[in-house]
Amino acid sequence: MRFLCFFLSIVFVLFMLRAVADSNIVFNDALYNKIRSQYDDDALERVRDWQTLLSENLDLPIDEKLYRVNNFFNGLEFVDDIDHWGKDDYWATPVEFLATEGGDCEDFVIAKYFSLKELGVPAEKLRLMYVTATRLRQAHMVLAYYEQSNSVPLVLDNINRRILPASRRRDLLPVYSFNGDGLWLAKEQGRGQKVQQGGNNNLWNDLNKRMQLGD
Repeated sequence: MRFLCFFLSIVFVLFMLRAVADSNIVFNDALYNKIRSQYDDDALERVRDWQTLLSENLDLPIDEKLYRVNNFFNGLEFVDDIDHWGKDDYWATPVEFLATEGGDCEDFVIAKYFSLKELGVPAEKLRLMYVTATRLRQAHMVLAYYEQSNSVPLVLDNINRRILPASRRRDLLPVYSFNGDGLWLAKEQGRGQKVQQGGNNNLWNDLNKRMQLGD
């Protein structure tokens, strides 16, 4: 049911996503002061560690960028939205995710997606992918990296922390994937069929607005 509701919201709630999704991450004193006042010094240290990750790894090969970003965020704790935010579904910004030291699978993926974009990984190679985690028997989200448009993607995940080709993740059944450029229905282990251009849902829109405000 969650897949169906989310899919319908993506297909039918249209707006210009690309403009907000391409915003850069800005680190400055205003952000640091906001984190310190809203959270604590430990939260600020985690965000500063994230800034270091992004500033020191720009020149690395992509596979090393994938590894370091995946490893960095997988050090945080998984927490359900209802327990963490008091909401059934809330997409945290990377700052909120780090400052509160936890989040659910969407938060892991969102943080990795924007971090890799900041490190120069082209957005068209990245997909936020909804899957069914068969062993857990539940909906799940992972980040998929496509070296080529028709290649089997690499999967960045907080359940299995190894970065593996999708062909080796038989515990995941892809449903659909998306980013700021559109929505793709899953098709075996590849990119799938594109069904929508440049649109997404209110959670994604709200997330990007909060990122622009430095949250």
